[in-house]
Amino acid sequence: MQDSVKDVVIIGGGPGGYVAAIKAAQLGLSVACVEGRGSLGGTCLNVGCIPSKALLQSSHMFAEAKHSFAKHGVVVDNVAVDVAAMQKQKSAAVEGLTKGVEGLFKKNKVMYVKGWGTLKSAKEVEVSLADGGSSMINTKNIIIATGSEVSPLPGVPIDEKRIVTSTGALELDKVPNSMVVIGGGYIGLELGSVWARLGAEVTVVEFLDNIVPTMDGEVRRTFQRSLQKQGLKFKLGTKVTSAEADDSGVRLTLEPSKGGTSESMTADIVLVSTGRRPYTKGLNLEGLGVTTDKRGYITVDEHFQTSVPGIFAIGDVIPGPMLAHKAEEDGVACVEMLAGHSGHVNYNTVPSIVYTWPEVASVGKTEEQVKAEGISYKVGKFSFMANSRARSVDDTEGMVKFIADAKTDKILGVTIMGPNAGELIHECVLAMEYGASSEDIARTCHGHPTLSEAVKEAALATAFGKPIHM
Repeated sequence: MQDSVKDVVIIGGGPGGYVAAIKAAQLGLSVACVEGRGSLGGTCLNVGCIPSKALLQSSHMFAEAKHSFAKHGVVVDNVAVDVAAMQKQKSAAVEGLTKGVEGLFKKNKVMYVKGWGTLKSAKEVEVSLADGGSSMINTKNIIIATGSEVSPLPGVPIDEKRIVTSTGALELDKVPNSMVVIGGGYIGLELGSVWARLGAEVTVVEFLDNIVPTMDGEVRRTFQRSLQKQGLKFKLGTKVTSAEADDSGVRLTLEPSKGGTSESMTADIVLVSTGRRPYTKGLNLEGLGVTTDKRGYITVDEHFQTSVPGIFAIGDVIPGPMLAHKAEEDGVACVEMLAGHSGHVNYNTVPSIVYTWPEVASVGKTEEQVKAEGISYKVGKFSFMANSRARSVDDTEGMVKFIADAKTDKILGVTIMGPNAGELIHECVLAMEYGASSEDIARTCHGHPTLSEAVKEAALATAFGKPIHM
């Protein structure tokens, strides 16, 4: 490694880093990717997006068997939970995908270096190798793609046994009787849903007065009601000031966010899900003069270059949504520019998805945002209750909501709450990427009967004031 000079060394093998490495190799660059975890895929693949979706699917199947099969004439007795089997299926999915990324590295001739990288200069990366010792990689460019870590909560010490992060919540070997989720964001609601479906009594404690504060307000209220019907409880406008764990469980102290009388509650498991922060430990950023903002994000220009020429950064370590697919797009655009091509990421069309059931997916602006910006807008909505496919499969909770410019009809934002919302949103993502109007979607033929017809109907309601089937 000392004798060869790479075109680019990428520190971090998560979604941003490994995708950037593969794309760079496809563009003809010589690439090394440094990752110390021991397996590729980062937080998302190993202890985040992928394992959580596996458990969400398993718990959804259990909930369907227990509560919904009978309505469809499928009679089952003694439906039970086998957590060990669920965990085995989850682990198999993760292992298969991480090995798959390693295979892609070999296929594309990406050098995979197992160890922790430190920047010695803008042209040198020192690696503390996983098997001991160290090595130096010389390079023309460096991309930092080290991702993020859980933000700590004062007074709530994490032990990953009783007081857990998402990592610990994904490894529980039995269903707890009770769980408190601190934080009403995407991760907390998804993992809270998993264990609530399996039988835990789950209470979500949120500092703000609303869960998922970035979500469209109308949809959010409907979403919360849906989660409450599933058994989740909510304590909003509340902060946790301390938590003490012992062999019997966790005792928490809470008080109103705006001040007031404190109270206590107990739970078998406490999940801390209060957000994430950039992970840049050990990189030697300060030593090289790589600037960060007050929240710890690395500052970059429109080419993803940091304050030091030749050092770039992508994904969760730079400002923007902390989403795996955003990191992937950052990585592709960054290496395209390094290879002399054009690269660009439109952050206005990065979708966000909550993988509960029903799912909630969105792209662009919410009604609250356009109102605050003083934009003249119009709204179109359509309920899944009036969608033929949703009615036929008895899965009718939710709606599609469009926000469009009142003068031009250009789509400004879409929020979908309903079955398979995470798949349905991408029609709207593509439409917005091309600057489409709601009429463009309204006049596009959609197959029948499909859930996607709800998107067309909401577009009809936006463009012409009325849908057909409601």
